[in-house]
Amino acid sequence: MSHPAMVTDPGQQGRGSGRTPAHVASPTDTGMIPIIQQPQAPQQQQRRIFSPGFGLRGPRRNRHVVTVDELAAVSVPIGDDGVIIGTDPEGQPAVLGLARPTSFDVVLVGGLWLAQVLALRAAATGARVGVETGRPQAWQQLAQAAGGGQQCVTVYPVGRVPAQGPSVSSPVVLIRDCGIRPPRGRVTSLPWQSVMTVLPFVGEHAPRWLAQADLVGIQRISPQETDIVRDTLGLPDESLQPLPTLHDGVALWCTRKHRKFVMTDPTDAETGLLGAARRMD
Repeated sequence: MSHPAMVTDPGQQGRGSGRTPAHVASPTDTGMIPIIQQPQAPQQQQRRIFSPGFGLRGPRRNRHVVTVDELAAVSVPIGDDGVIIGTDPEGQPAVLGLARPTSFDVVLVGGLWLAQVLALRAAATGARVGVETGRPQAWQQLAQAAGGGQQCVTVYPVGRVPAQGPSVSSPVVLIRDCGIRPPRGRVTSLPWQSVMTVLPFVGEHAPRWLAQADLVGIQRISPQETDIVRDTLGLPDESLQPLPTLHDGVALWCTRKHRKFVMTDPTDAETGLLGAARRMD
């Protein structure tokens, strides 16, 4: 009996039972290697059977093939990269790109809770987070908990932030929590270094910050503050009307041309560290 996948090693001819079969798998091979050998004449030319692409032993499967029409249905969802700050009204992830090759200034009119959630999530994306604050005790616990023991969130006194040395492989997010009238910062936004200024409410100095920002996030504010935002940013009334009644975890993120309400739901870890969502500190 003979087997199409069995050949005899020429180097072992003439050694009787010492012949060793060389197995070459075929596309229909099940992986079982027969042990029956066929005697060969000493001068018979030995022929090896090669099956390119089927050199590994084991069961074979049909190739995965799709037609041209079916190929159009194969896709990988790719969206913006950055920090997921919550979900929009359609339930889609809202992503805030803080690591940019250009300078980027953000103003957040809101509470400490949302600012700290954003700091944690920025650190989770690999950014180095610096916090310039006049209330370091409010940030120390977060700085110790973030990064799993690695120093990824650093707290600085107001006006004492050193140069951070941002780069594409080590982006920086600087959060300025300096009260209602922040002084001019020594460290400004740069390529791969974004600056987020936190204002507790819209005061008399807020229009200057709002007008210079590339992006503004606004939590619940009073109707009087809403009027200032409208006059400063030129936003339509229908977009600002919900601001005085917003839920604690909701903020309006806007530029002069685009607006989106975002609900920030904390993870279990964020709730354990920062507590439930709240607007007031």
